[in-house]
Amino acid sequence: MHRIMGFAVAAMLISSSGVRSAAATSEYSGELAFGATQGAATLDVTALLASARGAPPMICALAAQSVRRWGWGGDWNDAPSTPLRAIVSAVNDRLSLNSGNLPPEDIERLMSGLASDDACVKELAVRVLGTQRDHEPVSRGLIVRLANNDASMREVAALGLGFTEPAAATDPLIRALRDAAPAVRANSAWALGRIEDGRALRPLVALFTDDAPMVREAAIAAAGHMESTTTISALIRVVRQDNAPSVRRVAAWALGNIESREAVQELTRALSQDSDARVREMAAWALGNIEDRSANAALGTAARSDADDKVRETAVWALGNIEDRGSLEILGQIAGSDRSTRVRGTAAWAIGQLDAEGMHAPAGLLQALKDESTDTRVKAAWALGELGDINALPAIREAMRVEKSDEGQRALIRALMASGGRSEAELTNLLNSSDPRVREAAVRGLAGKRSFNPWPWPWPRPRPYP
Repeated sequence: MHRIMGFAVAAMLISSSGVRSAAATSEYSGELAFGATQGAATLDVTALLASARGAPPMICALAAQSVRRWGWGGDWNDAPSTPLRAIVSAVNDRLSLNSGNLPPEDIERLMSGLASDDACVKELAVRVLGTQRDHEPVSRGLIVRLANNDASMREVAALGLGFTEPAAATDPLIRALRDAAPAVRANSAWALGRIEDGRALRPLVALFTDDAPMVREAAIAAAGHMESTTTISALIRVVRQDNAPSVRRVAAWALGNIESREAVQELTRALSQDSDARVREMAAWALGNIEDRSANAALGTAARSDADDKVRETAVWALGNIEDRGSLEILGQIAGSDRSTRVRGTAAWAIGQLDAEGMHAPAGLLQALKDESTDTRVKAAWALGELGDINALPAIREAMRVEKSDEGQRALIRALMASGGRSEAELTNLLNSSDPRVREAAVRGLAGKRSFNPWPWPWPRPRPYP
């Protein structure tokens, strides 16, 4: 999965003339929409490649490094040879952002950059300053600028303090929560949430009713990171009453992050009644994170009938996370029939999470062995291995005859072994396979070792941070 943020950085920062101003990047803003409705961002590749031609080496290297994947080795820095190898290496040697503090003259240049009338220069300056974690000269300079007469300077100073997280900034940031500019209040709340000083909790809660949704959202997220149970009542009121879906969503996240059982009733109401799918999705995640079985009925209803695929999938994930065997049949139905393959796959995974060894495999799970998606078939086979139902052997054997993917075959071998499929003929065929991975899976199964790959991990959606 590519990091779309990396593409956005590249598109914004490189051009034939060097650093592009915020005004000049406006033509890309529509193309780099982060997929609230489609689930993925789009990228104007033509504009990206055109702006990359002739870009200054420093900007080009920074932009190129921002394009990456999730997971281990996602930055591709271990690749032996790339078109930008010499430039990127030189830039890394010069920057050394993670190996120590920048020299004083560079700190001063970056501080001066915060006053630039070019938004891109300001953005780069504050982010590079942000690499100097709790560095006293940087912290002192940002705290001074937090009291500047220019609201845009106060806004970027609060942002920088959130990046650097200096303990000395707590009191100045608390004072900035009363700033006349909403962006300053929002950035100050965000920064306090990163510093996590308990003294900021009460002033943050006071912002839950701020006139600006951006401020309310930042304050609630900050309080959620502090995980204090004293905020629960106020957060429940926000989920129930706030008129902004983005604010209700982050309040639901905070309640889930705190794991508040007192909030289960309000979260189930939001899951079934909120008009915004993003709020319902987060309510489902929160209920799954709280792991209160009283939410199962509401989660089951949402998993079967919500119109939004993401809500259904997150509700299914939540049922798996709660690990109640009573959810087996509902999850089986969804694994075999939901219109979204992602929902079907997560339902199969959830069945494997239920600690339901010895129970009969639902018909829908057996149906999922024939799914069009390899990922769903693997998860279904893995779940059957967790159940160990001997009655599933005919379906497993049939699936083995047609499964083409290596991972699917290994998952089916695991399911076969766990379900009692250890006949001499079957074992001979497996152990004589030309694929060493198949032979390994067979040997592991014979040894009684069930905890080997594939172990499918569906990312709980939405991500557990607002």
